[in-house]
Formats: sequence, structure tokens, C-alpha cells
Amino acid sequence: MAGALPLIAASVQLYAASSTGNGAAATALGAPTITDAAGAFTIPSTNTCPYSLSVLYVVARGGRAGAAGATNAGTVLLAALGPCNSVPANANFVVNETTSVASAFAMAQFLSSGGNLGATATNFSGIGLAAATAANLVNLTTGNAPGANFPANSVAPVARLNALANAMNACIVASASGCAPLYAATAVGGSLPANTLDAVMNIAKHPGGNVGALFALTAASSAYAPTLSAAPSDWTMFVTYAGGGMNGPAGVGIDSAGNVHVANYFDSASYFSNTGAPAFPNGIPGNNLHESFGLAIDQSDNTWITNEQTPSSVNAGLGSVTVLNSAGQTVAGPSGYAMGGLNFPLSIAIDSSATSWIVDYGNSHLTLLDQSGNPRSGTTGYTTPQFAFPVAIAVDSHCYGFVANQGGNTVTRVTPDGSNFSSFVTGSGPSGVAVDSADNVWVANYYGNTVGLLSSAGQIVSSGYTGGGISQPQGVAIDGANNAWIANYRGSSLTELAGAASTLPGTVLSPASGYGSDAGLLEAFGIAIDASGDVWVTNFGSNTLTEFVGLAVPVRTPLLGAVAIP
Repeated sequence: MAGALPLIAASVQLYAASSTGNGAAATALGAPTITDAAGAFTIPSTNTCPYSLSVLYVVARGGRAGAAGATNAGTVLLAALGPCNSVPANANFVVNETTSVASAFAMAQFLSSGGNLGATATNFSGIGLAAATAANLVNLTTGNAPGANFPANSVAPVARLNALANAMNACIVASASGCAPLYAATAVGGSLPANTLDAVMNIAKHPGGNVGALFALTAASSAYAPTLSAAPSDWTMFVTYAGGGMNGPAGVGIDSAGNVHVANYFDSASYFSNTGAPAFPNGIPGNNLHESFGLAIDQSDNTWITNEQTPSSVNAGLGSVTVLNSAGQTVAGPSGYAMGGLNFPLSIAIDSSATSWIVDYGNSHLTLLDQSGNPRSGTTGYTTPQFAFPVAIAVDSHCYGFVANQGGNTVTRVTPDGSNFSSFVTGSGPSGVAVDSADNVWVANYYGNTVGLLSSAGQIVSSGYTGGGISQPQGVAIDGANNAWIANYRGSSLTELAGAASTLPGTVLSPASGYGSDAGLLEAFGIAIDASGDVWVTNFGSNTLTEFVGLAVPVRTPLLGAVAIP
């Protein structure tokens, strides 16, 4: 369909996404079929998928919009159907502009020109999650936004998605020459897209470009409503999820299945599916969860959460670590782990050897626990005069810890045995820290409104990256391309910085005010990236969770030490 008009005489091809690389050439299943006067087509159910988890999708090319329409070779539409083993033989789908926009954004990290979808052989999970996200954005049976199972009490980007669908529709119902404005507005590096799908793919991959020009094109069609009444700050596709017991959401992590786990300051934890459905409507209470900021997920998908304070009967009230399995049940006993000198534990990271590194804000110590909660750092933890109100921790591929000292201007490197401490000036008030795949360390400087970069060799690359909306930065995450993503606690946006190996490390890649300045971020605190490239941000000030769809390069989850590609 092209809006309400049937797309007549279009060629429709079923594909299985490639498993040989992101955006690699897909496998055509069977011969193409031609749509009839109603836009209808039938694909035989006898096609054989390469793998049971191969993501199926259909691409419609050419045709004319309605009986009176002109044939438009630039018309290309796509609908992602999901993994082969989940698509029933009698399934019905709509392929139109909204399914194309939803699929292009959800699949942005797996889509290349010409309608090719592919992932690596080790990331069936990521591309499968992306297909589920597309179905969350648009109902694939009706072709209308949002999806049939979109979570209640959450906010879908319906108007934003419809606006881009209208821009596509205006091109499709016109003659081929009528697509020139859309192609011009979505050119990348001076190269024009060849069709409507490539145009919307370029928007998804470069959402900060030509925002006003694209918005002007959305008014050329009214096929989809509601739509935007004013130009957005950028074309990021974001979803805001509520519920699940969120109450002061802070730390966030992604498990191996793509589920999103959140630590709440006020006495609970929250689990969500990758499409934002809460696993527990009222959250997970009890288990001594209290004043919880930090969260990390281990190799068994258990969630470790730091609790700043506990009842006086537990560790003299000085805090604990709660560990919950994927079913929300404690695996650390009713009191959690409370050994090793825990003292107002604030932040936690888990390394590749399954050791948990925990920052003790109360006495400026560092506690290391094994998988069973036994101390690996003695009865009182590691400490040094170099620690100054430590608030965050990250670990590298060699299992060295990096502690952010918010009370000063340094990050302290700690050896696994606690025998050596080295501090580096990275900026004023470090509050967030992350390590890329080459062991470079990125630091969010809350008081300095800057981001610092420490090389893997211990050299200060910069203590003052600015711009792109950086404002009291709190959380840091690194994507699969080693670009740094910053959650701005006061700036209500995300900042993307070029990675350490780029020609100009720290170059701002996001718009001047950051990405998502109209996404309703409020006190953005925690940030995490999943295996399909979605960026997840907790909003401490509004008890919500925001997903930026397909915005970053995918990473392996859970995060254990330095970031890795899936």
C-alpha cells in the first residue's frame, strides 16, 4: 500500500537476512511475485529458511500508486517479519511507508542500500531484537503505528514515524521526478539515494541532518495521521516506557537476551523486555533494595544491585549488594552480600573473570567480590589516599579497575590485587566512566561539563571535550564502533563523540544540542546499548526509560569488562 492507495504491479520479494555481516547481501527465497489491482500478493509457504532464526523480510519495488498513478521505479518498501521460526504459514502482513520507516530505524545497524539486511553469524540475537522493535513501532498486520502489543502507559513515536511516512508517500504517489526533493534532503556525503527505502535508511543512520528540509517535505502528504506540527530537534526515533515499578531509576544494564534491567533509588528493581514490556508490573521489591544507584549483570544474567544503606541488622546499616536472577528471585540470600567492607556502595562493574568491583562511597574504599559474594579484596577492601569520594567504576580487558573520583579531578587505575594505584587528571568531578574495546577510558566530568579520555597506555588524550549538548554529564556507554555516548543529567539529551581511534577523537557527532533534546529526558542518569544498537537511558526525574531505536553500533551484552562487538 501507498497510504490508502494500493501499490499495483509492484514486484515483491521475500528474503532471509544474511548471517555473513551487517548489511551483507540477503538471500532471496523463491521468485518475486507481482501485486494485483488491490495491492495484494501471495508468497508460498514452502520456502526454506537458511536458519530457523533467520529474519524474514519482504521488499516491494516499483509499481504505481492506485489505478491512475504513474509507475515509479524509485518506490521501494520494506516490512521486517521476524525470525523464520516465528512466522506462521498463514500470516498476513501489510507493506507500506510506516512499516518501511519502522524497519529502517529498527534495522538501521543491519540495513544497507538496495534493501539488504544482514548481521554477523554471532548476532542472530541482535537482528532478531531489531525485528521485534519494528513490530513494536508499527502493527505489521494493519500498517498503522504503534505495534499491536505496544506496552500500556508508554509513549510511542507515532507522529514522528507518520511524518516520515508522509514524506515517503509524497514521493511514491508522484512521478519519479517528484522524488527529487526527498533524495536531495537525504543525500549523504553528496551521494543521492536511489529509492525511497535508501532515503529513509539515510535518515535513520544520520538523524541530525537536514531536519528542517525533511520536515517541510512531510506536509506534502496527509496519508498518515497524527503527524508532527513542528520540526523536531532531530529525527531520532525514541520510545518512552513507564511502569514496571520504576521509582528513581538509575543504573541500567542489558542481559544476554536483550532484556533491560533497572535499579531504582527507591526500594525496587525493574525488569523490561527489549520491547519495553515490564516483567513485573510493580517491580521487584524487598531483598534490602534501598537507595540503589548501581547495577551490573553477570555472565549468568544475574543482576547485581548496590544498596547504599541497609537495616542496622545488616552490615551495621552500611549497605549491601542484592543479586537477582532473571526471574527476579534472590540468589544472594534475603540480606544480599554484605562482606568485604561494603560502606555505602554506590557503583558496580563486573569484569571478564566474574569479579564484581564495587565503589564504597562512604569510606572511599573499593570492594571486590567473587561470584558467591566472597571478598577478593580483604575484609575492608582496597583503599588509597588517591580516592576522593569515588562514585563510579569500570573495568578493562585486563581486569584493571578505573575509579571516578567525583570529589576531585582524577580517575584512579587499580590493579586486580590492589597492589598499585595510579591516578590521572581527566577533568572536574568525574561521575561516569566506561572502557572501549581497546582499553581507552572515557570519563564524564559532572562538574566540569566535559568528557575526558585516557589512553590504554595511561596518557591523557583530553580532559575537556565539550559541545554537542554536554551538560553535567552522568552516564557513559561505548558502542561497537568505540564511539562514546554521554547521558547529560541537566542537558536533557545524549551526546555522541568520535572514538579514540578516529582521526579526531572526541569530535562531536551529535547535533549542537545533542540527540533527543525533544525526547523528554529528565535527569538522564544511566545509559546502556544493546545488541541491535538501541540506546537505553534512565530518567531519574520522571520515572521513565527511554529507548533510542537503532542509534548506535551494537555491542555484546551483558557488559563484562571492556565493550565488545556481538
